[in-house]
Amino acid sequence: MKKILLLILLSFIISPAVCAQDANLTFMYINGSNNNDKKMRDWYIKGVNKLHPVMKKQFENNAQIKKWSQDNKLIIQDVPQIFFWGYDSKTDLEFVKERLNISKAISSTLAYEVRSLLTQFLHDAIWVQKTHNMLPILDELNERVKIQDKNNQKVILWGYSAGTFVTYQYLLYKLPYINLEKLFTALKTDEQMLEFVRQNPQKDTCLSALTHDKGNIGVMTNTGHLVLNQNTEKLKENYLKSDQMTDKYCAPAGSVKGVVNFASPIPLFFSDIADKDYEINFYNKYMIKYILENGIYFLTVNFREDPLGFPSSNNLTIKQLEEKLDLTIETPTGVIYDNSSVWSKRSALFAHTSYWSARNVFAKNVVKSFVNGTKFYYDEEYQNKILNKKTKKSEVL
Repeated sequence: MKKILLLILLSFIISPAVCAQDANLTFMYINGSNNNDKKMRDWYIKGVNKLHPVMKKQFENNAQIKKWSQDNKLIIQDVPQIFFWGYDSKTDLEFVKERLNISKAISSTLAYEVRSLLTQFLHDAIWVQKTHNMLPILDELNERVKIQDKNNQKVILWGYSAGTFVTYQYLLYKLPYINLEKLFTALKTDEQMLEFVRQNPQKDTCLSALTHDKGNIGVMTNTGHLVLNQNTEKLKENYLKSDQMTDKYCAPAGSVKGVVNFASPIPLFFSDIADKDYEINFYNKYMIKYILENGIYFLTVNFREDPLGFPSSNNLTIKQLEEKLDLTIETPTGVIYDNSSVWSKRSALFAHTSYWSARNVFAKNVVKSFVNGTKFYYDEEYQNKILNKKTKKSEVL
């Protein structure tokens, strides 16, 4: 009898410990533009609630993703989470609409209709792209991610349309990819300050923890250049608070398992990342290194009929990325992959808003992108097959 009671007691002790190893995986969906009133907010939420069960099922039925989930001890949550920023732009949009109404009396009908259409589709995308509007949104999103992490819930961020701006900027500002000694060296800080940094090492941090009224180690200029605090004593004082600022303003390490961007117009609105003189690219390349070294999946999936679905980049191998970034990527496990050739079987007029109605096609192709992206990076035979196909295609052209 004592043995039986002991076994029962052990089962109660062991079971919670085993269960605690598993984490919930939250799919957090981020809205796009033109979602700043109740009608459009409801449209977006209704679409997500139709899409999520299909997406979850596709993830769980795929053998490779199932293995990835088991290896990372992840269980996908039944209920999606929605991070909604649409209402934040409402005041500015109302101002534009007032001017639009004034123009109605003095413009031709065609000019007014075109102007109205552009306002409807582009205002929020332009609004959220501006840094002073974006940063508070990133802080709010990060608080959501931190709450998830405290509850042992990891996240995949799903950025729709202008929501892709939020996911991209979130990775850029919130991932802890910045080594402070390397940063101070790259910024050509004087030797005395460098020695102070070496003697007082701090953990890797993020752009948000360094800049503005947060860490106040430096400020970011319009050209993407980080200018360090010119008051040396204040700089040292703020530097010593870096770990505290990192915990407060950066994403917890390991909390973000992936990003899926869809209906993405990022290249249209962030084309300055192609400018070699734009210094934000210094941080961008270390962000990419962090993504690949920390097992994060960064996927872009667009319908080919979607006029606003821009490919994010050519799919490059690890070796090609190292050459392009002039960095060594150590023991990579992450994936950055673009699939913008998905047939939605929708007209160009409706494709941008059809990711919910064509959810089966979309979900299958997200899974396909996960699988093919992994194979392209880590299966040499598959990689060579794709590269040879690209070479033959370019020779024909």
